[in-house]
Amino acid sequence: MEDSGLNRQDLFRLCMQNLMRRKARTVLTILGMFIGCSAIITMISLGIGMREAQERTLSELGDLTIITVRPPSGSRGSGRLDDALLRQLRELDGVAAVSPKLSLEVSSVTLSTGGGRYLAEWTNVVGVDTSAMENMGYEFLEGTPALQPGQAVIGEYFAYNFRDTTLPEEADIVDRYGGQWDDQGNQLTVPDPFFDPLGRPCTMEIETDSGRFSVNVDLVGQIKTDYSKGNETAEGMLIPMEDLLHLLARANGTSETDVVYDSILVKVSRVSRVEGVENRIKAMGYTTESMEEIRKPMERESQHQQIMLGGLGAISLLVATLGILNTMIMSISERTREIGIMKALGCPVSDIRAMFLVEAGTIGLIGGLLGCVFSLLLSAVINWIAAARSPSELLSTLLGSGNVTQVSVIPWWLLVFALAFSVLIGLGAGYYPAGKAVRIPALEAIQRP
Repeated sequence: MEDSGLNRQDLFRLCMQNLMRRKARTVLTILGMFIGCSAIITMISLGIGMREAQERTLSELGDLTIITVRPPSGSRGSGRLDDALLRQLRELDGVAAVSPKLSLEVSSVTLSTGGGRYLAEWTNVVGVDTSAMENMGYEFLEGTPALQPGQAVIGEYFAYNFRDTTLPEEADIVDRYGGQWDDQGNQLTVPDPFFDPLGRPCTMEIETDSGRFSVNVDLVGQIKTDYSKGNETAEGMLIPMEDLLHLLARANGTSETDVVYDSILVKVSRVSRVEGVENRIKAMGYTTESMEEIRKPMERESQHQQIMLGGLGAISLLVATLGILNTMIMSISERTREIGIMKALGCPVSDIRAMFLVEAGTIGLIGGLLGCVFSLLLSAVINWIAAARSPSELLSTLLGSGNVTQVSVIPWWLLVFALAFSVLIGLGAGYYPAGKAVRIPALEAIQRP
């Protein structure tokens, strides 16, 4: 039998003509899909924005993949933080790097530089495995982790430990918290310290119960503050573990054998594996600390918020689906005679079904496109309002430039999902009316007025 069906171009042209017959009804149906698509994109984007804001807050506190291992608490066990444990931790699945930490516990540590002009009467000196610093995720602001004996890396705000001995007592220290702050409690500016300690010869004077001695230290690098790795990343000094053991042996008059560390840092390969690695370390009898105890509840809260917001948007999309269904059923009732004539002329049933499906899919496509464009504009306006920026900066916000608080975040995949989902919703809403249209007998349809 010869196929007398419509080609794609004719089918599309016929569908557009049918949609334009009742312009007001078509526009209102598209408007419903537009509102539903915009609602679900906007609601989900707000949920994503909340989640990213939580992640930014956590990242400011430190590396989310770091686990700090400490000795067993109370009577839980007699585990030692020694080299044997280091080897065990490195063999755990999911562990990317391991570094021991040991502090210089003496009566006092004093640093001086500039011919004795600048003096730091308190310094937190910590020994670490400097060969593992890069893998551990230490972020270097200056210098490199390749330290030689006698060299050290300083924390981001190390310079503020020093006072200028040539100035009067009330002006000899720079308060790093003395800059400008905004209404949300964020520090906008940090005052400059008296000097930059990097590259300067520095003398470390160590006092013990049995006396005091001095060593020279070269400050060759500076790291960014990361409290998950320790307070020393802010104001302290990190030196090779071998150097610290030499200093402790000299200060205490003991040997460097049988070292027991204060703590051990474990770097996990991914955030999702932190909980599993931490549980295995706890099962070994050790106490652990990580950001997981804070991150997990925040992540669950974020998921609940996204589900709630997405559900609100889905209600609007459901209403739009019912609108398409109603429009297509009414269209079939009005075009029953036309359907009968098409059947009598030999038009394949598949083309009649396709005609109504394409009409419904087109409504979903147009509504989805308009919804995506409007959602992008609305997201930019929300972010602009949240940032309390001036009207002159609205254009840069709409274009996505400038430093704007991201309350609403629309990733590319959300737009693709929303558009595809809108088309599928349209096709789904049109499936029943299309099936109803092809089941109308040709003779009965022709006889209808």
